[in-house]
Amino acid sequence: IDVHRPGMLYATLLRCPVFGGTVTSFDATKAKAVPGVKQVVRISNGVAVVADNTWSAMEGRKVLDVKWDEGPRAINSTASLRKMFADLATKPGAVARKEGDAPAALTSATKKIEAVYEAPYLAHATMEPLNCVAEVRPDGCDVWASTQIQSAARDIAAMITGLPKEKVRIHTQYLGGGFGRRGGADFIGEGVEIAKAINAPVKLTWTRDDDLQHDTYRPGAYTKFAAALGADGMPVAWTARVACQSFQGLRNGVDGAAVEGVADVAYSVPNILIDYHNPDTGIPCSYWRSVGYSQNTFFTESFADEVALAAGKDPVEFRRVLLQKNPRLLAVLELAAEKSNWGKPLAAGRYHGVAVVNNIGSYNAQVAEVSVDNKGKVKVHRIVCAVDCGIVVNPAIAEQQIQSGIVYGLSAALKQAITFERGRVQQANFNTYDPLRIDEMPVVEVHLVKSTAAPGGLGEASTPTTAPAVANAVFAATGKRVRMLPIKPADLV
Repeated sequence: IDVHRPGMLYATLLRCPVFGGTVTSFDATKAKAVPGVKQVVRISNGVAVVADNTWSAMEGRKVLDVKWDEGPRAINSTASLRKMFADLATKPGAVARKEGDAPAALTSATKKIEAVYEAPYLAHATMEPLNCVAEVRPDGCDVWASTQIQSAARDIAAMITGLPKEKVRIHTQYLGGGFGRRGGADFIGEGVEIAKAINAPVKLTWTRDDDLQHDTYRPGAYTKFAAALGADGMPVAWTARVACQSFQGLRNGVDGAAVEGVADVAYSVPNILIDYHNPDTGIPCSYWRSVGYSQNTFFTESFADEVALAAGKDPVEFRRVLLQKNPRLLAVLELAAEKSNWGKPLAAGRYHGVAVVNNIGSYNAQVAEVSVDNKGKVKVHRIVCAVDCGIVVNPAIAEQQIQSGIVYGLSAALKQAITFERGRVQQANFNTYDPLRIDEMPVVEVHLVKSTAAPGGLGEASTPTTAPAVANAVFAATGKRVRMLPIKPADLV
């Protein structure tokens, strides 16, 4: 957003409020009357207002008159999407994992546990809204952008300009926040298309409203679980039916990102069946910090607590038994339990919850300490996080990444959801899509395991375990199970 080029103009884009909608017609008369506005041009994604400064471009956009063909997705609502997901979960899907004969084990079991878990669509909400600078010439194209995937930026610029890929140069800028959003290239394609149309360098800037209402979202998800207990009280069968929109493509009918964190459940259970459905929603989706693990660890680790309760086991002890063949995950569980004083008396009104996961090669366990007041408001006081990420190169940065992932996970657990009505996203800024505030941040204790194993990733490692650790602590505090995010105070009163 700080890049300047000689002769550069400034643009903003008006997009259809419904995904997949197109321009029917537009009248630029009022927009062109705004001081500073130079051109109004139609591109693939909408109508761009180009000016000699960003403010004028945004003011011109406010009075731009566009008529839209909203298309078939204008009937989408959060309620209709939820029904679509639930209907899919009533029938078998594509098999993501199969061990033993889970249906037979469930049928013959004397004790069975069932539950449905849900998570909403989520925006990335990066602190710097999307933007890029593009310059198109007959002999080449230059793009200055905060991008996580340079090849995607190059490829879309080459496609729009018709230039060979080697004639496109991507100048990578600092991200201003990424979390997966800047892995996409939609905003880069828009900038290149505008620059080509006006034959001048252009800086395209999204507003915060644009950023939240035209994101490539973390997909919503709906998962139906069942488990059966054997004579010793431990699980003999574990099934999950996942309905979650695909965004990286199917292999044998399954999107691996959509089922990760469910299909690779780490617990030793002899009979496992995980299957998958891909809902057709038309909502653009992509990577979000920790990808499928972000919602699926909440599902799996919350359901694991339900199974532990049915078995009459302490949640940590239950996991200890089931993780005997997974020594690194067991070790971080033990460390987090020790450092959090699991099982020992807490301050009055405070309760513990636990969750574990192996995400991007880093094993982590979290214990959350929470309280819930008489209005149902959840306060997270402390999170103890134990991590085995292999060889640690820089402990300070490792700790910062873990803390950062927990902030992101807490925002999603306690506050955030993208909802739809008449095909439109209902959230537009931080007053309706609220991140965790400074005064809401708990004390975070990070314990790094000394290891000689190959390094794992850390930028996404701690995000998945935060929501289930908090939700399991909420159950300990209230006796009410959180099966849908974000956690709502009204549900806990």
